[in-house]
Amino acid sequence: MTHSKTAIITGAAGNLGATLVAMLAGRGWRVAAVDRAGAPLAERCPLAALHLTADDLAEPEQAALVLAQARDGLGRVDGLATTVGGFAWAMLDDSPAALWAQMFRLNVLTAANLFRAAIPHMRDAGGSLVAVGAGAALRAPAGMAAYAAAKSGVLRLVESTADEHKRIRIRANAVLPGTMDTPQNRASMPDVDPTLWTTTAEVAEAIAFLLSDAASGVTGAAIAVPGRG
Repeated sequence: MTHSKTAIITGAAGNLGATLVAMLAGRGWRVAAVDRAGAPLAERCPLAALHLTADDLAEPEQAALVLAQARDGLGRVDGLATTVGGFAWAMLDDSPAALWAQMFRLNVLTAANLFRAAIPHMRDAGGSLVAVGAGAALRAPAGMAAYAAAKSGVLRLVESTADEHKRIRIRANAVLPGTMDTPQNRASMPDVDPTLWTTTAEVAEAIAFLLSDAASGVTGAAIAVPGRG
């Protein structure tokens, strides 16, 4: 019997997450869509096989629980893509320690907890882990020190995870979007031409590739999706 691939997508009610869920489900994947309680999962992710909630994936117990629930519902875990994260713009002189801690918690701890929780479910058959970094992790402009430092941490997490698990066929990779064309970004930057930005579909396509068997030889990589700016 041929089984469809399975994937867990966190941040599934967000702009990128919902695009990715629809893309994978439309290609025959069985998807567990994960977001906070109260998020419009059914509305945003109608094609998902499962709708699951976790309010704080920076807490390891919540990450472990939602991964176990997804494994039980899907039957196995072939892939995990975490689109959960946070952004803040602040010049260094105006960025208190609490902001740095928040950026680390939202971006690095969530990804680390989800990777750690997913790996036991992939040990027998292998699998693919994908995190969302940022172009600013490679070169940070003004006002992005805290955010870019956290996204740099995501890349180091991906590289180390890939090296630790490559012999058991668990891959770890990242995508590095530029500014994405979302309603929120259009509202906050009304004077910028959004056609220069990358679309959520373009970023989702890169993630879908990394989750797929077509990327079976790719691990420890960071794929830039910078847009046209």
